[in-house]
Amino acid sequence: MKVLVTGSSGLIGSEAVQFFDRLGFPVVGVDNNMRADFFGPRGDTTWNRQRLEAKCKRFRHVALDIRDRQAVSDLVRREQFEVVIHAAAQPSHDLAAKRPFDDFDVNAGGTLNLLEACRVHAPQAAFIHMSTNKVYGDAPNRIRLKELPTRWDYDDPQYAEGIAEDFTVDQSTHSLFGASKLAGDIMAQEYGRYFGLRTGVFRGGCLTGPSHSGVELHGFLNYLVLVALAEKPYTIFGYKGKQVRDQIHSHDVVNAFWHFIQAPRPGEVYNLGGGKDNAASVLECIEMIRARTGKAPQLTYSEENRIGDHICYYSDLRKLRSHYPDWQLTYSLPQIVDEMTDAVQAQQRA
Repeated sequence: MKVLVTGSSGLIGSEAVQFFDRLGFPVVGVDNNMRADFFGPRGDTTWNRQRLEAKCKRFRHVALDIRDRQAVSDLVRREQFEVVIHAAAQPSHDLAAKRPFDDFDVNAGGTLNLLEACRVHAPQAAFIHMSTNKVYGDAPNRIRLKELPTRWDYDDPQYAEGIAEDFTVDQSTHSLFGASKLAGDIMAQEYGRYFGLRTGVFRGGCLTGPSHSGVELHGFLNYLVLVALAEKPYTIFGYKGKQVRDQIHSHDVVNAFWHFIQAPRPGEVYNLGGGKDNAASVLECIEMIRARTGKAPQLTYSEENRIGDHICYYSDLRKLRSHYPDWQLTYSLPQIVDEMTDAVQAQQRA
């Protein structure tokens, strides 16, 4: 089974490379290190590509831009992939507003290039599209909330388990990033429903893990750990730092992909995050890092929240679990924080 991974030097992409390499499958990784262009030296993923090349025996890297339609088509035709993990993206709200064409061309156009290449050259391939909870825009903010000492939480029994896949994606503010990701999300669904491609769409919560090249504009928990350990300034944007996210380890994300690949449901959509058990506010995450390391960032607060940002979001995982009951979360939030802290400390010593 030959596997294509786009964004192979990023968090989810690199986890997928290692996962399928361990299973004994040849893996081709596509990554042009555009994260360095987007975010500067801190976003550079060269270190991760080099780590994969040294560690993974069946991995081959291709420096290809998914916006290059002909190059994508030629690669898929030549290699005849049986699995496609599409994790490449422009991931930042703020950057999308500054570079809207790059954002849309990567997130929407690049996705279409891959889908069409698979339809023409590899129609039997299982196609995983890594989407985002930002496709719901800021509509989750309309849910009745309750303010607790360190977090916001839902105050409506309908959302006791979080946001489900039938939540509206319409009539809300998404940010340009959320809009471009929604375009790719819907297109991946349509290629499953209209053409019968074996597409699965996974709307991620906060994706975490030690392979993240976190920056202020993307990679919340990794960047927070990095800044906390250095005791540097950190700005919280809006909602008093009580905004809630559900954290999921990259291994658990890719393991969900693997379950889908073995029994695809064309055009299906799944919310994929840490769920209620792995949900925490910014303030609670800072306190967890402080308890673990004795260190914390120098906090400043901005009353202005990021456009399209969620006050409270965690994924309702019941649909995914009902379709794939053998899948389960293996990393708790404290385990994620411990592993990421160890990884950042090791990088600082290196």
